[in-house]
Amino acid sequence: MAYELTAEQIQQALQGISVPPQPQIMVDLQMEQVMPNPDLKSIAKLISQDPGLSGALLKIVNSPHFGLANRIASIQQAVNLLGCHTVINLINAQSIKGELTDEAILVLNRFWDTAQDVAMTCLTLAKRLGYHSPDEAYTLGLFHNCGIPLMIKRFPSYMTVLEEAYASASDERRVVDTENRLLNTNHAVVGYFTARSWRLPEALCEVIANHHNALSIFADETGRDAPLKTLLAILKMAEHICESHRVLGAQPEDLEWRYIEQPILEYMGLSAYDFENLRESIRDLAVL
Repeated sequence: MAYELTAEQIQQALQGISVPPQPQIMVDLQMEQVMPNPDLKSIAKLISQDPGLSGALLKIVNSPHFGLANRIASIQQAVNLLGCHTVINLINAQSIKGELTDEAILVLNRFWDTAQDVAMTCLTLAKRLGYHSPDEAYTLGLFHNCGIPLMIKRFPSYMTVLEEAYASASDERRVVDTENRLLNTNHAVVGYFTARSWRLPEALCEVIANHHNALSIFADETGRDAPLKTLLAILKMAEHICESHRVLGAQPEDLEWRYIEQPILEYMGLSAYDFENLRESIRDLAVL
């Protein structure tokens, strides 16, 4: 059963933090919705490629309007629940908010590209490693850097700072430490509050907050944060496979991975050889 929301209810639900949608996906969605019989499956596939649209969708479906017992992280499930009319209204509402300059689009392309690649790789890794909720892993990959567009909006030179942060990563300096020093905040913290504003499941919000804190997380040998560690491990492996350090950090080497590889692979029960085979097989599948 689909729940119908009015345009006014959608606008009310979308108040607050907003990540701009990718222009080409908005064009594809506009084309789909003018078809005589819009295909919800095609619409869901397009939305699931964009962090801004996916976040807006999950924010609405997890809002008090629906009173769901558990928050959901599946884009397809959210689209099915909302129905065609409400989803099209959502797309139209976001298109109004999504006007971007050519310069902004050029900078944000680095964010959009990595979001889609990491999400698909998280999904594949989750399936290969037997994680119980591949959709959850996909959503994490899509949203893990959702703080970056907001940092760009707030700090015009942010990408330069992010590149410096990746360049100075070590066992004693996290990527976010450089951001904290220069900007007094960082994209992981902003991403955490963005994810919470979208009403994502708390487990995903916690991983987003800690996705550059892996060394500390895996140093804790208790079983207290087992779900957090598993999702974080999948995410960091996906980032490394997708070479986020090149796309976002403009760095030839993944310095962060150098220090977190061993504890992550040990936790997941993988040898370096196992992981290399996994990485190559994912690349061969043309996931990226």
